[in-house]
Amino acid sequence: MATRNGLIAAVDVGTTKVCCFIARVQDDGAPRIVGIGHQLARGMRNGAVVDMEELETSIRASVDAAEEMAGERIRAVAVNISGGQPGSANVKVEVAMNGHPVNEADIRRMLEHGRAHHESPDRELIHAIPVDYTIDGNEGIKDPRGMFGDRLGVAIHVISAGIGPVRNLSTVVNRCHLDIEARVVSPYAAGLACLVDDEKELGVTCIDMGGGTTSIAVFLGGQLVHTDVIAVGGAHVTSDIARGLSTPLVHAERMKTLYGSAIPSPSDDREILKVPLVGEDEDGASNQVPRSMLIQIIQPRIEETFELVRSYLEQGGFDKMAGRRVVLTGGASQMQGVRDLAGLVLDKQVRLGRPVGLQGLPEATGGPAFSTCAGLIRYAMVHAPAPSRGKRAGASGHEGGSGWGRLGSWLKRNF
Repeated sequence: MATRNGLIAAVDVGTTKVCCFIARVQDDGAPRIVGIGHQLARGMRNGAVVDMEELETSIRASVDAAEEMAGERIRAVAVNISGGQPGSANVKVEVAMNGHPVNEADIRRMLEHGRAHHESPDRELIHAIPVDYTIDGNEGIKDPRGMFGDRLGVAIHVISAGIGPVRNLSTVVNRCHLDIEARVVSPYAAGLACLVDDEKELGVTCIDMGGGTTSIAVFLGGQLVHTDVIAVGGAHVTSDIARGLSTPLVHAERMKTLYGSAIPSPSDDREILKVPLVGEDEDGASNQVPRSMLIQIIQPRIEETFELVRSYLEQGGFDKMAGRRVVLTGGASQMQGVRDLAGLVLDKQVRLGRPVGLQGLPEATGGPAFSTCAGLIRYAMVHAPAPSRGKRAGASGHEGGSGWGRLGSWLKRNF
């Protein structure tokens, strides 16, 4: 695969944190992380922008930290999309060949057809991924160019999101004096970061558990075939604890991190936790509660999240198709017992996923919470245009995500 020289930058704009990675492409073509910055996210809720000013400050701070570490300035970034209810559809298109061999123009014509199928005034196209080509009904063709037949078909996985939330995010990133060279839906990025090739080939579901959203990506035959985003995440668990125990959010988050679990254990009743009460001073009144009470608040929310994942997969018909493997990633997947509970609810083999194949990633930022940012770097390595761009990326629909102007070159590189 052709990759790019020089620097690649990615900004993962999440509900609870904003993270920026800067990578340099090595001589062997592998990316090496040279700059990292992350900040608490302000101005986001459930993957959507709710305060532009605050979010701009968060993004600037994380980008500044990464630039300082790298000793470089960046101009363009790949960003993730988790707001706007990203949804996916698989579109099949067929064109008549009239006896001539398949060429680039035929492929482009089909992809344009697929795009026209999915154009909508209130949705913006993020990705259009050719999943499978057919010639006269014969499936499994990776590269149809030069082949003969009467009818050429393609199955395209089209992902779109609500136009308002996507534009709001683009506007904030542009206000930080950054161009957007690629937009990637969060679950796709997370899957690129932590799945191995065999998993993607045989069928796997990647579940990215973030602060404000839980997103799903199903891979089969080496390609992304389904995506979905559920507006429930780790921040909902924190607010459940804060409400249930009448404690400030900051203490609820701390208790969740230190003592939280999604599965009860026999010793929970014996372990007593000190819970500061909301509105009291640090040294003021506090409650003593058994750990079992904390777990009784956490477990139903995590269970509900996985039940939603299961029903979304069943609705799309991907529950059985995706095989028996699930990879959990994202910050909220690190809590004790989450993996076991996922196995019980989804009835699948579950492993915890962290970014693989990125050099220079320290242990502190090599965990599941940084999968999306690492995946953005991997995506930009292959799909983003060369750095010598004259126009502002993100200004046109083509430059933004997996734009149609770029699909021709993507096909050249991948087939």
